[in-house]
Amino acid sequence: MAPIAKQYYDFIVIGGGSGGSGAARRASGWYGAKTLLVENKRSGGTCVNVGCVPKKITWNFASISELLKDGVHYGYDIPQDIKFSFAEFKKKRDANIEGLNGVYERNWSRENIDLVRGTATFTSQKEIEVIMEDGGKAAYAAPHILIATGGYPNKPQDIPGAELGITSDGFFDIEELPKKMAFVGAGYIAVELAGVMNAIGVETHLFIRGNTFLRNFDPMVQETLTQRYEDAGVIIHKNHKGFKEVVGLREGKGEDKLLKLVESNGEEIEVNELLWAIGRAPEIDKLNPAKIGVKLAEKGHIEVDEYQNTNVEGVYALGDVTGQAELTPVAIAAGRALSNRLFGLQHPLGGPHLPQKIDYSNIPTVVFAHPEVGTIGLTEPAAIENYGKDNIKTYHTRFTPMFYSFHPAEEKKLQPTEYKLICQGSEEKIVGMHILGAGSSEMMQGFGVAVKMGARKRDFDACVAIHPTSAEELVTMR
Repeated sequence: MAPIAKQYYDFIVIGGGSGGSGAARRASGWYGAKTLLVENKRSGGTCVNVGCVPKKITWNFASISELLKDGVHYGYDIPQDIKFSFAEFKKKRDANIEGLNGVYERNWSRENIDLVRGTATFTSQKEIEVIMEDGGKAAYAAPHILIATGGYPNKPQDIPGAELGITSDGFFDIEELPKKMAFVGAGYIAVELAGVMNAIGVETHLFIRGNTFLRNFDPMVQETLTQRYEDAGVIIHKNHKGFKEVVGLREGKGEDKLLKLVESNGEEIEVNELLWAIGRAPEIDKLNPAKIGVKLAEKGHIEVDEYQNTNVEGVYALGDVTGQAELTPVAIAAGRALSNRLFGLQHPLGGPHLPQKIDYSNIPTVVFAHPEVGTIGLTEPAAIENYGKDNIKTYHTRFTPMFYSFHPAEEKKLQPTEYKLICQGSEEKIVGMHILGAGSSEMMQGFGVAVKMGARKRDFDACVAIHPTSAEELVTMR
């Protein structure tokens, strides 16, 4: 068979998600680098298709359900059992996502990025082979190749029947709501999706190994949010030791599907759906970076330095495939910085004043739980470990927001708002900020700027409060 003709580029980007797209658009759109983008799934990657975007839309849907209940306390005559069509909502959400897929593709086309649909495999340090969607093959070469293939959600490999459950990817395929659903995991994916289902009336069970979830977050967040979920009706199975097996009792969708979960201690529970949220793995198996000697970390992620270089010259990696701060804006920023460095230093639109790498410290993040959580910097235990207990001072407040003034006492306790500032040294530099309560996601973006700039407690104090808001509590703590 004749060899496959090779096509040459300045830059090959493998993966059309947030990070890959950010890098490709900066390289081609700003600096004119001849760029190839290889993608084997829907345009936009995890965030657009089965992550941040559909998750937030679904969180909005669930939040409306909560607001309808709140309206009664303001005098609105709202029936207690308002019907909704989850199937209709899903159609609207899917259409929105399809529109975003098109936005990505139009942006790539407008910025002269060549898009190839297929799965890439390394054949040498500077070359890849792509198996096209139609089964054909193509070969490409470039002096710079970026791996931005993202990750995928794990399922247990040692539990019989585990495949009968779904992952966060499958969550967005649900058309008919289950009556009873189990989630396994204590991270933000399990917490967010369980919170959504509970808010719209699904009997929700959450299986966690410890006594609290979000174990990488500040203890305030762990304890308050875990208690809030229990108060709101989520059935939390603490100190979970694992499942012995999952048995399919009945196939179907929604309430028709039935599974039996058998715990390691022999206890059983029947549910209509099971979602595994036990971590993610890098999407690199078919790419085979090990063939060209790319070094992998213990959990299979690609190891990179602060500039996103792998150990192989001319091969780079960023985003979830590296396991570094697996957040969409982080991947975008890393991709743009990489292209600034590779193609922009001598270009009129570039220059050394533009970021050449991303600073992975003090990255603000949010959990779209019920209520929301925002965080930046160190947890209190981490701050004490880093600086010593005597050099750390915390400021803390907990209150019920004005919005819930008309709610009865038993409902007010379901709506905690709690903030913590962690300050270091005599200057009281803010090294950690953790907020929980309605509106926390929008607040954190603004306050994150201040913390990133090195704000001190007295800088917060010097800002005149906006009244009446929850956020004012952050500049009036004593």
